Amino acid sequence: MKALIVDDEARVRKAVRLLVDWDAHQIDEILEAGNGNEAIEIIRQAKPALVIMDMMMESGNGVELMTWVNEFAGNIKFIVVSGHNDFEFVRQTVRHGGIDYILKPIEAEAINVAVAKAVAAWRSEEADRSERQKQSIQLNEFKPIYGEKLLSALIDDPINSELSFRRLCSDGVIPENVSSSRLVLVQIDTGNNLLLKRFGGDTGLMNYAIVNICNEFLQGQRKGVAFRYWGGPSEIAIILWDIQTSVVELIGRINQGIYSTLQVRMHFGISCIGSLPKQLSYQRAEVAEALQRRNLLIHEDYCHFSTSSEEFKERNETAKTEIHGNASPIIFAHVKEDWKMAVISRSPDVLSSAAQHWVDELSRGGVVTPEILNSWKNDALLFRSQLVRETLGPDADSALAELEQADQLHPAPYTNGYSFSLFAWRDWSFDLMERMSEVIAAKQAKESNPMHDIVKYIELNYASDLSLQEIAGKFFVSREYISRRFKQEYGINFSDFIVNVRIDKAKLLMQNPRLKLSQISEMVGFHDVKYFSKVFKKQVGASPKDYRYQFKI
Repeated sequence: MKALIVDDEARVRKAVRLLVDWDAHQIDEILEAGNGNEAIEIIRQAKPALVIMDMMMESGNGVELMTWVNEFAGNIKFIVVSGHNDFEFVRQTVRHGGIDYILKPIEAEAINVAVAKAVAAWRSEEADRSERQKQSIQLNEFKPIYGEKLLSALIDDPINSELSFRRLCSDGVIPENVSSSRLVLVQIDTGNNLLLKRFGGDTGLMNYAIVNICNEFLQGQRKGVAFRYWGGPSEIAIILWDIQTSVVELIGRINQGIYSTLQVRMHFGISCIGSLPKQLSYQRAEVAEALQRRNLLIHEDYCHFSTSSEEFKERNETAKTEIHGNASPIIFAHVKEDWKMAVISRSPDVLSSAAQHWVDELSRGGVVTPEILNSWKNDALLFRSQLVRETLGPDADSALAELEQADQLHPAPYTNGYSFSLFAWRDWSFDLMERMSEVIAAKQAKESNPMHDIVKYIELNYASDLSLQEIAGKFFVSREYISRRFKQEYGINFSDFIVNVRIDKAKLLMQNPRLKLSQISEMVGFHDVKYFSKVFKKQVGASPKDYRYQFKI
């Protein structure tokens, strides 16, 4: 707690410092001022809880200081110390809420009693203020959530929308004389990591900031209300009841405000004018369609209307590239054969050409929408599944699982992002085909290499008499091929590989104390126990008996 001593006489300030038992009152910082004006500056900066002041000072007397404190710092408690036994001074002290009026010379007991009373009053009021503030914070936290719930219910719960509407009107959220409105949906790019990073990865905090920016342009002139819409994972809705103002101009101002604060512009789906609240659920479908069918090739357009709206029809007259009912969709089948040849070829140039052809076809009609992108992406993934199954047969499931895991590390560009890049989709399609080509080639190479089947056969039949001639005949390869591949892949010859497998199996069997060495020898393909012992010692560095002894300890 801080206290301020105000007196134009240094000796009086010193006397007050000495007479008050500051520690007993838990006051840990004492400030001083030589006049009223200086005191005001200190109060503004330091915000003391208690002021002990003189009445007669130059440059701002005690009455002026009390008046200022009452008006601008009313929670401060003050005690007057004066050499004048003047009724008017006492009256002013009482009028402005002073704790006590003490005459000089100052008595220690009198001033400590006054300070104790002032500190107790300040602490009591501070506790009340803190409790009220806590309650206010809790109420303010609850109100927006409750308001969001009611506003979202206007859209998602048509049966009870009239009841929610009346409650919002009685709470002053929506004017009572409003009967029609537009619904606007603000599209949030959940893939924008840079924006999310500014809010510490907290999506709720980011949405809260965007809602506040929108409401700065809406609620001052009572044009509408923005809120976090509960019907989607990360959506902000605006109900606009001021239908006289140009919606494009208003949304433009809001978007500029978002850009000034967050350095990003957003896309807005805008419905036709409809009855409030009856048509909000229909308007919700309208704005969803408007956002899904916005032309991504028109980068500077952030206001998007449904195809049934007058605004859309007017815009379509001057911008023929806008999507409309007569636009012929470009289907994935146009590039399917190119993709198949590129994947099979494994040529980087052919893969790159196929990826470029894909985005060329995609943009050829002058219209690319999130709806089209999602359709093409799904078609591309379906093509991948079909080609992998056609090419790999029984091995297709493991290959597709590997590719789907890679998809998580290399996701497709976000279709509803703030910005759109054909190059990003070209690169995604190239990577998709390249990974598919590599996985198919690896599976086919493994299938065409008989070595893993030969090794598997040896590991299952090590107890039998295995010969190079027998293995070569069984797998339809030459003895020279097997010998060469064992040297290349395992660094040892065919016979040594079989010996290694047999000795490894023997080491496992030796852990069973009930098995004799002669039995183990037969079980791993050695018919002579002495020869087995000789080979074992050479491979392991210890005789079978010594090796087995360690398991008895």
